[in-house]
Amino acid sequence: MKSVKWGIIGAGAVCERKSGPAFYEIEHSWLRAIMRRDAEKAADFAKRHGVRRYYTDADQLINDPEVNIVYIATPPHLHKEYAIRVLQAGKPVYVEKPMAMSYAECLEMVEAAKQANQKLFVAHYRRALPYFLKVKDLIDSQAIGKILTVNVRLFRPASASDMDKQQQTWRLKREIAGEGYFFDLAPHTLDILDFLLGEISDAKGYYSNLGGCYDVADTLSAILQFKSGAQGVAEWCFISSEKSREDTITITGTEGSIRFSTFQFTPILLSSIDREQFFMPAQPDHIQQPLIQTIVDELRGSCPCPSTGETALRTAKVMDMIIGKI
Repeated sequence: MKSVKWGIIGAGAVCERKSGPAFYEIEHSWLRAIMRRDAEKAADFAKRHGVRRYYTDADQLINDPEVNIVYIATPPHLHKEYAIRVLQAGKPVYVEKPMAMSYAECLEMVEAAKQANQKLFVAHYRRALPYFLKVKDLIDSQAIGKILTVNVRLFRPASASDMDKQQQTWRLKREIAGEGYFFDLAPHTLDILDFLLGEISDAKGYYSNLGGCYDVADTLSAILQFKSGAQGVAEWCFISSEKSREDTITITGTEGSIRFSTFQFTPILLSSIDREQFFMPAQPDHIQQPLIQTIVDELRGSCPCPSTGETALRTAKVMDMIIGKI
């Protein structure tokens, strides 16, 4: 594929800055069409981003001859349906995270990609960010020796809209997005741990709704077992006090530790036997652009993208283990 020509299904807020501009700022890549059910909003997005065509029907975009790869940025309950339709149309697909609503749905998507002989990519874009590549470099160079344990803490207070059922985001609707903020945010952390430390072979979890603001879980904890033998503990709480707000990952080895964050991009802290050092790699203007670049590169016959249906499938399995689906 010499020219990568994108179409977007679900051109909403995520596409405005995180991903959308990357499709036309990368060399050999163009954004040719977008789809949104609201025609007025679709037209507005297309005009502001210089897109030739817009649709309100997904099949029209999927079958547009000017589009040779589709990015699905809808809520999760539509990911499997649209991804399979794209793959069966003979085109590769790039799907937002979480990949789908369950491990079983993700398996269907991976199988559909194999049957269609098409590529399936997933927006676990942290795998390509300089920040996390620096952490991986430190681990791979054995800056902290052999990895022993991982500790994850993501605590944040409920927002005003969380406590108002009339204003709640679709991310808190189980039928649309799964188990709430856990399904929205935890995939980023669990996937980057898979990237940094290797496959998580087993996980056990507990989850509760302690705040009563909405129907899905607001507090979760998990024990993680990595294939390497390393072990981990993870906690998520979406109703904590502001004073308890935290976003940390601490990886401990035989010769020190590395502390960083999933979302806040706090300076990476390396603490080893003989030194304490901070690192702060620059972040791209469009956070998905480094990963999208790898997709363009792979489709043009160069280096492979690090986030595929198979890698995302592992994260989906861990998610389902934590909430007891597996």
